[in-house]
Parts: sequence; C-alpha cells; structure tokens
Amino acid sequence: MPLDHAVAMFHHQAEACAELGSPLSAALLRRAVADLADGGPCAAAIAGHEDAPGPDAVALRLLGAVHALVLSGRAPELAAHYPSVGGRFDPADPDAPWPAFRDAVAAHLPFVREWLTRPPQTNEVGRANLLLTGLAWAQRQLAAPGAESAALPVRLYELGSSAGLNLLADRFRCTSPGFSYGPADSPVVLADAWRDGPPEWLPGAPAQRVVERHGCDPTPIDPRSARGALALRAYVWADQLPRVERLNGALELAAGIPAPVEAVGAAEFLRGAATADGTLTVVWHSIMRQYVPAAEWRSVENELARLAAASGPAAPFVHLALEPRRVGAGHRFLLTARLGAEPERVLAEAAPHGLPAWLPADL
Repeated sequence: MPLDHAVAMFHHQAEACAELGSPLSAALLRRAVADLADGGPCAAAIAGHEDAPGPDAVALRLLGAVHALVLSGRAPELAAHYPSVGGRFDPADPDAPWPAFRDAVAAHLPFVREWLTRPPQTNEVGRANLLLTGLAWAQRQLAAPGAESAALPVRLYELGSSAGLNLLADRFRCTSPGFSYGPADSPVVLADAWRDGPPEWLPGAPAQRVVERHGCDPTPIDPRSARGALALRAYVWADQLPRVERLNGALELAAGIPAPVEAVGAAEFLRGAATADGTLTVVWHSIMRQYVPAAEWRSVENELARLAAASGPAAPFVHLALEPRRVGAGHRFLLTARLGAEPERVLAEAAPHGLPAWLPADL
C-alpha cells in the first residue's frame, strides 16, 4: 500500500537523521510516522506523494518545508525549539517540539504541499574540505621535484553544483589542531577538518587560485536570491549549527563572487569543457553520482576520458570525486583522484558532510 511505503520511508529517514547527528530531525520524523498512520496533518501534506521512491526524499521535503516556515517567521511557537533561529532542543525531551510542528503543518498546508513538489537540495560546504585536499595533491604531483613554485591557476568545473557554493572552495579556510589552510579572514571555516591530522601534501601547500568557475545542475539554485537562500537554509538540519554557520558564510561569499551554474546535465556540460595551457583543469563532484541515470553517466565518463587524453604537462587535467563506495558490507565516502590518464587513486575518506576527513589505512 502507498501509505505503508511512506511510513517505511519516514522511519528509514528518521534513523538516518539520528545516525548523522540530528536528534531533532529524527524525533520529528518518528512522530510523523505515527501521524501518517493516523491520517493527521502530515498525511494530508504528503497526499499524492505516498508512493514516491526513496530518492525523492519526501520526509526530507517535509522537514525542509517546515524549517522554511520557521526561518521565515511563520511558525514562532516551533521556532522556540529550533537552534537555527536561536531556539533550544532538549534531547532529553525529544517530543517537546512535536505539537508545534504538527500545528505548523496543519496551519500552512498549501505552502507545505507546494514545497513538496520541488526536489530537496543542499549545497554541503563541508565537502570542500576534500576538494581542497585533492587540489593540493594534484598541484604537488605536477610541481617539479624540490620546487617551491606557486600552484597552477585552476579552471574548476563542478558537476551537480546545486547553488555553486563549492565553486568558491579556494575562499574557504580549513582548520584542525595544529593545522590551517586557506584565507585567514574567510567567513567559511571548516573546523575539525581532519580526525588524525592532514595528509602530508596539505600543510604548507600554496594557496589555490581559481581563475574560472563553471558549474552545472539540472535544477540550479540562485544563492543570491531570497528564495534560493531560504531553500538552502531550510534543508540544513536545524540542530546542526556548524553546518548552518558554514552555509551562512558561503552565502556571504556568493554575494560577491560570480560562480555561474548552468541548468544542464553533467554530460552536456562537459562537452563544452577543454584543457588550457598553463592551467590545471579540474572536474569535481560530491555525492551526486547516484542521481545521474546510468546512460548519462556513461557519457560523462566518455567526456572525462576525452579530457584526460587531451591533457599533458602544459595543460594538465584532474578528476576529483567524493562519492560513496560499497566497501565490504557498507558504504564509505571516499575522495578519489585521477590525474590525466593515470590510474585512479584513493586519497582520503570522510564523513558524508565532508568533516572530518581521515586517511584510510586499509585502501
């Protein structure tokens, strides 16, 4: 039955939120499971979406819709429980926000139902921690032995860019005990970037200089618009304040640095990419491969192979990816790099949101 499917999806998402460190989201979705079964406001909100497949993430859409109400001041009673707007959530009393959440859904049902028609999108700034790591590795590989020369200018192409915030990665600062990398005055600080210390090629690496920024996404978000900024903020879990702060800093940067994102698929986008003398051409993506149809991804791989074949000492190319890989019985999030036509290398492993990262000992 469609409702049984929705209940199962909400329960699965609740457990995922708990595992990924959002007890507020987990608590709300657990109560929403019962509300669905009882035919309450949450059931009315998702009517017509009950049999949506898992990738449609209806539970996350519902959370995002209600968070948008909170962020825009339309659910003041619920705001008292949302840390993203200065409220307080007590894990010892996880059901406290539920009555206000349920009331907000019921009171703003047309808004919530309209929100559910759009795909959930985040632009996870923490994943830039791995982008910068991969860039530093590639620059080290390309430098002459013993050379202290500046890094090559970077032409950055990102697949699945959402709002294009990670196209600004060179303006972010990564820190962990005894280590820092990136502009000291950056409004985006990726704190606790490394669990057991950074890789040897990262400390002392020259600053990256991105001279071209190109992104693509089937449904890009404009981070400079009020609607776009609200959508991005709404999909960050309200009790994960470091993520909220990183996003706010990235939105501040985006207001002043152009980073265009084309509304096209990844394969079509890459057909317009080419290497260029005197620069490092980078294609980067993070946690987006699973959303690309298999036939299109084969075309993407053909374009990546074309760029690799065209690269050389004067016009190098690197493909960097942070994507989940099945390893043994589970999935792990691995940073891989392929410089030119060389074999792919695993450089690092990370939590799904990019922080912290670590060097995998078994790969």
